[in-house]
Amino acid sequence: MATFVLVHGGGHGGWCYQLVTRILQAKGHLVYAPSLPGMGEHNYQRHPAIDLDAHIDDVVNLLFYENLSDAILVGHSYGGMVITGIADRATDRVGHRVYLDAAYPSDGESLHQHAFESIDAARQGMYVEDDVELVMKPDPSHAGFFGIHDPELAQWTNDRLTPQPWKCFAQPLVLRNEAAMRAIPESHLICTATAATRDMDLLRENSQGRLWDIDTGHDLMITEPQWVADRLMEVAAG
Repeated sequence: MATFVLVHGGGHGGWCYQLVTRILQAKGHLVYAPSLPGMGEHNYQRHPAIDLDAHIDDVVNLLFYENLSDAILVGHSYGGMVITGIADRATDRVGHRVYLDAAYPSDGESLHQHAFESIDAARQGMYVEDDVELVMKPDPSHAGFFGIHDPELAQWTNDRLTPQPWKCFAQPLVLRNEAAMRAIPESHLICTATAATRDMDLLRENSQGRLWDIDTGHDLMITEPQWVADRLMEVAAG
């Protein structure tokens, strides 16, 4: 039995892993899919102090209070920033890092520096609500942007997407224990369409060949849950 901690991306919540979670649990694995502060079912708790550190610390606390060890961290999209920080701060509780079509940051890099052409592109559509700067305002087009074209799945996704606090994208990741974090094994599950934007040789080298790609949308945990679960179980078995 493996322990998986599934970390969602921007605008999402733990709900996006429902299908993958059910498959893994049916095989006897222990699965946590928390919604990060201010996201998902916690959106009503949104406040101006929520940033990348708050999201990292939330899952570090989960690992401690649940007394988890050798956890397989899985981060989707922005969640790649979060799991890198978690592994850096809770190295002794993490056994593997899995980047699910995710950001793969360097020390001192923010998501907007890593993934967007400019700060203006990252801040597109920003608005303020209850003194919180937000991006990714929910819109009926978002499911399609994330590669979900099945009408039922698209509606299910759009109904649950929430705005993202801008500070999470703007705050640089500060690594405190980088050498130990990088020594933790890593794997990459990538959508074919995003491969051209990545240094695939570097990812292949750092993961020692544990790199898979699939021709589907960015929200592959929703569009291809069985494939994702199978790859995660392959990581656990290895």
